[in-house]
Amino acid sequence: MVAAAFIGPGTVTTATIAGSSFGYTLLWAVLFSIFATYILQEMSARLGVVGGMGVGEAIRQKATGKGLKIPSAILVIGAILVGNAAYEAGNISGATLGFSEYAGQLKTWPVNPFTLGVGALAFALLFGGKYRLIERSLIALVSIMGIVFIIAAIAAKPDFGLALKGMLIPSIPSEPEGGWLMVVGLIGTTVVPYNLFLHASSAKKRWSGEKDLPASRSDTSISVVLGGVITMMILIAAAAVLQGKTVTSASELAGGLQPLLKDWATPVLALGFFAAGISSSITAPLAAAFATSETLGWKDDLKGGKFRMVWIFVLLIGIVFSTLGFKPTAVILFAQVANGLLLPIVAAFLLWIMNDRKIMGSHTNSKLVNAFGILVILITIGLGLRGILKAAGV
Repeated sequence: MVAAAFIGPGTVTTATIAGSSFGYTLLWAVLFSIFATYILQEMSARLGVVGGMGVGEAIRQKATGKGLKIPSAILVIGAILVGNAAYEAGNISGATLGFSEYAGQLKTWPVNPFTLGVGALAFALLFGGKYRLIERSLIALVSIMGIVFIIAAIAAKPDFGLALKGMLIPSIPSEPEGGWLMVVGLIGTTVVPYNLFLHASSAKKRWSGEKDLPASRSDTSISVVLGGVITMMILIAAAAVLQGKTVTSASELAGGLQPLLKDWATPVLALGFFAAGISSSITAPLAAAFATSETLGWKDDLKGGKFRMVWIFVLLIGIVFSTLGFKPTAVILFAQVANGLLLPIVAAFLLWIMNDRKIMGSHTNSKLVNAFGILVILITIGLGLRGILKAAGV
C-alpha cells in the first residue's frame, strides 16, 4: 500500500524528466529517498503495530492544549484532506494518460469515459470497505508497475556502469540548470506526509502487538525498496532513451521506447501509467479519510459513515476537476504550503512519540534511529521550505 501511494503520476513524471535531463547522475537522490522514507515509515508502522494508534490519533492525544490541538487539526486537515482532494485530479488524469492515443474519437464527448472508469473502479474498491481486498488490489497494481518499468528499463539497454556510478557517487551536474531542484523533487515525491498517516493506520488494522513487529518491518522494507526500485527503473529508462531531449511529461517515454518495443511501446507504458494513477487514486482518498477521522476523533472504520464521507469527497473532487480539465490553482497553492509545513512537523512528532515509553514500551527508538531521524527531519525542513517557496513563486 505504501509503494502504491508514493508511485503516482507525479513520481513517474519527475523521474522521467530527471533521467532525460541529467542522465544517471541523480540516481543517488532516489537511493537516499529510499533510506529517508524507510526511517519515517518504519516509525509510523511501529506506532500502529505497538502503539495501536494512527498518526492522527497520536497527534490528537498528545496535542491536548488548545494552543496545539486546534492548529494541529487545521494543519492536518488542510494538508491531507484539502491537499489530497486537489491532487486527486492529477492521479485520475495520470491513470488515463497512456490511453490518450486511443481516445481520439472521444474528444467530442462531454465526459471522458476513461476518467469515469478510473473513478468508478476506485469508488468500488473503497466503498466495499474490505481492507484485504483493497490491499491485494494495490499489490497487483504495484506488481504491474514494477514489471512494466523494469521491462522498459531493460529494453532501453542502459549503461549499467554509469547507472551504478550515479547511484553510489552523489553529484549534481552544473548543466543543465535546476539540478538541486530536481534532487529535492525526487526526494519530495517519495517522502510525503500523507503516507505516514496511511501507513500507521493500515499497520494498526493489519497487525496487533509486538509479536507482529518483525512482519511489519519486513513488509515496510519490501514496500519502500520496491517503490524505490520502480522509481529508479523509470529514471534509468528515461536516461537511456531520452537523455538530451526536452521532455515535459512521462508520456513521451513511450516514443523513445518504440525502436525497442515496437508497437508494444505505447500499450506497455499505458499499463504502467494506469497502475500508477489508479493506485494513487485509491490511496489518496484513503489516507485523507484516516488522517481526518483520527484527528477529529471519529471512528476510522472503512465502512463508517463519516469515514466514507471524507474519501468520497476527495474522490468526487478529483473526478470533477479531471473531467472538466479544471486546475484548482489556489487550492493546490494552499496544499503545497500546508504540506511543506506538515512534513517536518509530523516527522519531528514521530521522533518525539517514538521515544515515549508510555506509548511504545520497550520499542522506543534506539540512539542510531534517533540520529537518522534527526537527519531526515533536517532534510524534510529543507523540502518544506522549498515547497513553500515554490508555491509562492520564489
